[in-house]
Amino acid sequence: MKSTAHHDERIANMTFASVYPHYVNKIEKKERTTEELHEVITWLTGFSSEEIQGLIDEKVTFKTFFERANLNPNADLIKGVICGYRVEEITNKLTQQARYLDKLIDELAKGRKMEKILRKPKE
Repeated sequence: MKSTAHHDERIANMTFASVYPHYVNKIEKKERTTEELHEVITWLTGFSSEEIQGLIDEKVTFKTFFERANLNPNADLIKGVICGYRVEEITNKLTQQARYLDKLIDELAKGRKMEKILRKPKE
């Protein structure tokens, strides 16, 4: 599946605050915690729980969210399919970053162990 300019623009303009409750709902249905969700978001973006809440309150777009993020250098180790897209093949940087987040949250909801979700390079 190839992402389109319209799709990329839609993701860029979506607010993090509008999607965050869906993340919480998804992981809580699978008996994971908001603390675990924040741990995953922090690993990917460098944001603390307080900063995450501030971004929600500010109603930033995903574009602003990822512009402010300090993306984890191991983020490119996130591979696989999410929402019909193979994340490592997405060419739009912002869309890829948003799908990285989706993939991590999906893995959390599926019960994957945290040490597997928070990728480290193989030694």
